This record gives sequence, structure tokens and C-alpha cells, in this order.
Amino acid sequence: MANQLSPEEKLRIIQETVPGKQITIAHIIANADGIIYKKLGLDPAIDYEKEKAAIGIITMTPAETAIIAGDIATKRARVDLGFLDRFSGTLIITGRFSEVETAVRAIIDYCKNNLHFTVCEITRT
Repeated sequence: MANQLSPEEKLRIIQETVPGKQITIAHIIANADGIIYKKLGLDPAIDYEKEKAAIGIITMTPAETAIIAGDIATKRARVDLGFLDRFSGTLIITGRFSEVETAVRAIIDYCKNNLHFTVCEITRT
């Protein structure tokens, strides 16, 4: 088998971020299967059983902006924070589709208009 490491070799991974102020992913998953909630570490009993449930996923740099985004999301809509990582800049929110959409839109608008971020369009599946 090619490209396998010997026991003495170590795999080295380098992670880089590009400096800038941007939202790189803003996606809403509507009516996701329960297994997706489980694989994301979300509690299906809390998040999945809601009528018209959705998952919102946002990634941003600088990564600490995820803290601000989580605050905006919970103040602007009735959503739950599923995951917030200030080191990777990832935010996952859950709730009814309309509430998740409201929260994601509020984050995009705030980052664009107040923090002067470059933002992407909101995508949906």
C-alpha cells in the first residue's frame, strides 16, 4: 500500500487560516434526518422533535466572531446553540426553520453592516 506511514513516522497536519473578516459558510438544513443530529453531537430529543426543525451552520474568521454570532442568534430568534467554537469559528444553531433563518440572516447582516465583513449568501437544503 502506497503512502502509508511507518510506526516511527508521525503524520503532521498544518492548519492555516487566512487573515480577514469573512463569513465563509452560512447554510440551513431543513428537516434533517435524526442521524445528522446525532452525528453532530446534538440531542435529537431536544432539537429534532420540533415541528419544522432546522440546523443552521455558519463558519467565520476571525474565529472569535462565533461568540458574537451566538449572542446575536439567541437574542434575535428562539434558537438553541448546538455548537459554538471560538477556535475554529464554527457556530451551529437549531430550532424551527423560520427562527433559524431569522438568526442566520441577523448574523449575516450584523457582520456585513457593523463589522464590515465579506459575507456569503445563505444556502439551504
